Amino acid sequence: MAEVSLDFQFASSIDKVWNALTDSDTLAKWIMENDFKPIVGHKCQFRNEQWNLIVNCEVLVVDEPYTLSYTWVGGPINTIVTWTLKQEEGTAYLHLEQTGFEKEDQAFNGAKFGWAGKVDELKKVLGEI
Repeated sequence: MAEVSLDFQFASSIDKVWNALTDSDTLAKWIMENDFKPIVGHKCQFRNEQWNLIVNCEVLVVDEPYTLSYTWVGGPINTIVTWTLKQEEGTAYLHLEQTGFEKEDQAFNGAKFGWAGKVDELKKVLGEI
């Protein structure tokens, strides 16, 4: 098994970053259109019509503002995404793990580089770029 593990830092507060991870309208600005709700058991989709992409999700863990986890299933990918946050001296630290990849293949590399690009978009949404 392979997993994507990435770390990011933000000048924004942990609450502002949490909101960007859990608010459907804000998620649409940096990931994809969606019907996400931070409620354990909620089933939702992230959609990108341009790429004809649908990702099915089910929320697994909501521990505001520290941990958010959900399934991420689309095409050949059947994984779990977990965001972990902590705040230290005015900096919000965000850790991403996406587990469940069978090997380091095209889907794995697509996720690894895709999330890094998406977090750049998140930084724009938060006004940090």
